[in-house]
Amino acid sequence: MITGKKVIALEARLKNCKNVVTLGVRPNFSDYSAAEADLIRNAEKIYYPTTFYAELLDAMGKKTFPSYHNYKCVQDKIKQTALFNLLEIPHPRTRVFYGNRQKNSICDHFKFPFIAKIPRGSAMGRGVYLIRSQKDLDDYIKVSKVAYIQEYLPSDRDIRVVIIGDRVVHAYWRIAPAGEFRSNVAVGATISLDPVPENALDLALDTARRCRWDDVGIDIIEHDKNLYVLEANMKFGKEGFRKAGMDYLKLMERMIENGQI
Repeated sequence: MITGKKVIALEARLKNCKNVVTLGVRPNFSDYSAAEADLIRNAEKIYYPTTFYAELLDAMGKKTFPSYHNYKCVQDKIKQTALFNLLEIPHPRTRVFYGNRQKNSICDHFKFPFIAKIPRGSAMGRGVYLIRSQKDLDDYIKVSKVAYIQEYLPSDRDIRVVIIGDRVVHAYWRIAPAGEFRSNVAVGATISLDPVPENALDLALDTARRCRWDDVGIDIIEHDKNLYVLEANMKFGKEGFRKAGMDYLKLMERMIENGQI
């Protein structure tokens, strides 16, 4: 029996939280038992419903955490860039090129070096390339059907700001290893807990609020004394929490218990 303040989750992200019952993800809803199906239908809110169920639950008017808006932009750099531009959120100059004719015009818009990314499904620094020459560009085009091209803003570090609910819960620097242009921990970056500037925290929180994201790691870079939002990570890693001695699951338990998420 589920009693007290326990909540219902589908994905396994909170499976070790004491106040969460994780049912798992079943693409065929009919594979849930009758009792499980009733729990989902009757729950006030469903936690981590997946992209598939977030859309369906939103259609039936069910609250979710993260919000439906989180899932619309997860691992989709094209949508994120379009949203940043719509909202006039500072973001490196970026352009998307479709088809051979458009791709042949990339160098009309960008001068070497520039950044190229796999626009959908990539994370942890994978699928990010520093394009220094025509050969680099040709090699990138072979592996990406859509060319996502971004101006290169040289820096040896960036800032990760984690927002859960409507507040900043953690922020830290990620410092790139020598000879590496990426600041992802997965490619060897180190985490620094030196204070993060308040204006970076403000920019991240404003970005999350305006984009209606409530469970996100916002990556920010400082270049020529200006701040730019690089991208949003809805499946952010926990190494920054471990480095700071923070228990992510305990944090989530408290936020659920206090009605903050």
